[in-house]
Amino acid sequence: MCLILTAWQVHPDYPIVIAANRDEFHQRPTAAASWWPDRPHILAGRDLQARGTWLGITADGQIAALTNFRDPNQLKPAAPSRGRLVVEMLEARVNVADRLAQLSRVSPRYAPFNLLCTDGRQLGVYESVPAVGRVLDPGIYGLSNHLLDTPWPKVERAKSSLSTALRSLPDETALLELLRDDRVPGDHELPRTGVSLEWERLLSSAFIVGAAYGTRSSTVIRIGIDGHASFREWSWNADGSPGGEVRYEFKL
Repeated sequence: MCLILTAWQVHPDYPIVIAANRDEFHQRPTAAASWWPDRPHILAGRDLQARGTWLGITADGQIAALTNFRDPNQLKPAAPSRGRLVVEMLEARVNVADRLAQLSRVSPRYAPFNLLCTDGRQLGVYESVPAVGRVLDPGIYGLSNHLLDTPWPKVERAKSSLSTALRSLPDETALLELLRDDRVPGDHELPRTGVSLEWERLLSSAFIVGAAYGTRSSTVIRIGIDGHASFREWSWNADGSPGGEVRYEFKL
């Protein structure tokens, strides 16, 4: 994932709302979200190269989602896929604090990452670069390829749009619109993360359209106070056009 917006314990009817974009090279093989045959309690898209995922939910409402931390100086080409960590968090049967402690123990093996996880009772984030994990208070959060709530333009815009979009639920039109925001900020607003200016521009919008790399999918997850879960995923082609849609509704 390269953008995760979370409204945690903010909406009176939907205590968990997640809107997220996965950005990836178009050549990397991917399966659309489904219940996994080998782990039938997990609903997620799947990276068919490393067999992990970037975001998923379980039949009892465990959720985990991951972004990479962008720093070319901290790459670890021989490290295992970070998508494995999402699966491990979905399968953990411990509280959020213990999951964060588990991530602290294993994170040195991996390239830099951030991971959000919830068991429905608490929401936590682990950021591997400062090696810090914490349980979060109710609020609206934005995570891209730096630390939680780093004020990059796309994060700030998306958080503001999410606040507005929550008023329209259960209509998800506004959530999809914020995930499809392809506005590129001016060069003076761009972060400097160690990649070229051309790449900073490409990566600066919430929705990325590029011949080789771009937004591959958008996901919206809602869990209601009645325990009803909604999972909706849109897939996108390299030119930004729709590539498919799946939706799952189930009771936790």
